[in-house]
Amino acid sequence: MYISLRNRLRDAGIEAAALEARLIAASAAGKSTEKLLRDMRFYATDEVEKRAEAMVRRRLAGEPVAYITGVWEFRGLPMEVSRDVLIPRVDTEVLAETAIKYLKDTGRLDARVLDLCSGTGCIGCAIAAELPRVRVVLSDVSPEAMEISRRNVSRNGLDGRISFLPADVMKLPPLMTGSFDLVVSNPPYIPTVEIMTLDPSVRDYEPVWALDGGEDGLDFYRAILKNWHGVIRQGGELMFEVGEEQAERVKDLMRMAGLREARSVLDTRGVERVVTARA
Repeated sequence: MYISLRNRLRDAGIEAAALEARLIAASAAGKSTEKLLRDMRFYATDEVEKRAEAMVRRRLAGEPVAYITGVWEFRGLPMEVSRDVLIPRVDTEVLAETAIKYLKDTGRLDARVLDLCSGTGCIGCAIAAELPRVRVVLSDVSPEAMEISRRNVSRNGLDGRISFLPADVMKLPPLMTGSFDLVVSNPPYIPTVEIMTLDPSVRDYEPVWALDGGEDGLDFYRAILKNWHGVIRQGGELMFEVGEEQAERVKDLMRMAGLREARSVLDTRGVERVVTARA
């Protein structure tokens, strides 16, 4: 079954055909990819093949495989996804890794961390999974995203170490939000005019409210810097994921907000993917 799925996806020009075929086959069998690979024949029943066929048809119609299987991986952690949240990207792992390195390098191993526009909760979960004494707060305006992030926290055994703060970054923080050693955010940053030019797998399936960053793509950065600057403890850090060619403008916004030592972190393609500055 796996070979047939892979070949169909490959023939359709899907670049990651082998990976996606494994994910679809495993999901159809109701098993992890590891268990499926140990015993491919055992799970290739008629019922499993019918489920796999329905899934591959959805994929060939353009739907992202993550929404078809309902699970995606982020830094080795399984994350539930639905069309209420963005699919976690490898690019975003750079933000999680930068945050983890910062906390380790500064010895803030019991830090309080806030993840704004948290979506699936992947960034906060990755930080908490790596640093057991850190306490993380996930915050998003979407009730659906908050519910998915709650399930992801439980799925990864992080209950009790991660809490939840429904909030709109376009407004001031709720009362009793408290202060944080580190604030991280992967906010919407696609300029409005560019939304319709995105790949159909993104434009037609992922939630537009989690993509659209306003006229120049920077609305959410401005709002966070204006409304949430005060929750960062003196000497603490603010880290953003940014789109291509946005780093310098976001660093300028950080400097204008009174943050210091703004710098960029490159992703694997040499793109300035994260900007970070000190309060």
